[in-house]
Amino acid sequence: MEYTITIDNFEGPLDLLLHLIKQSDIDICDISILDITKQYMDYIDKMEELNLNIASEYLIMAAELLEMKSNMLLPKPKLEEDEYEEDPREKLIKRLLEYQHYKDITEEFKELELARKDFYTKEPSSLNDFKVTNEYQEDGNVDDLLLAFKKFLERKELEKPLNTKITTKEYSVSVRSNEIRNILKNKNKVYFEELFEDFNKTYIVVTFLSILDLARKGELTINQESNFEKIYLLSKGCE
Repeated sequence: MEYTITIDNFEGPLDLLLHLIKQSDIDICDISILDITKQYMDYIDKMEELNLNIASEYLIMAAELLEMKSNMLLPKPKLEEDEYEEDPREKLIKRLLEYQHYKDITEEFKELELARKDFYTKEPSSLNDFKVTNEYQEDGNVDDLLLAFKKFLERKELEKPLNTKITTKEYSVSVRSNEIRNILKNKNKVYFEELFEDFNKTYIVVTFLSILDLARKGELTINQESNFEKIYLLSKGCE
């Protein structure tokens, strides 16, 4: 693992230079190479007096500053019109400004990291866990209803009731439809054969026609889980 060697909490020579500039209360763009070099070398000398190990990067920066200082003290040759020599001071200022920019961003990231620790997240949940599924699928049709009705009649024919009740009560599709509506309103779902409470021809025919009429009007839904299973009738609003 790589560790950053620091001198008095400074992370590298540029950090030390920024500290010295701030201590002198001057703008980075107004630094004096002579003054900043002197301050920097004084600081390095103090570290050596305390027998502290100084990272090589600090010594490299010291050499660069001394070279800049020497170049500024030496007389400069006259340049031709098309010649240009970069000012070492400008190069150093550019490096310091760039370092200051990244240092400010790092501080922002640290603050964001601390703020993020106050938030807690959870794993995403599947919405299917909260979805209300319908036990019965709307895959029934009138043909299934006719087949179920036929089987119902066949079973009833095989039943031999000991007593047969004869009635002259008349039935109408509209009346029986209202009765079925009320049954579905109270029970929401009803087994198809449950609607045939009385086994006489008129009652059975009227009940079956009422079911077909309600299905045609879209007031009920025919549901069957799979082929040959029981058929259920559901109120249209309870699918």
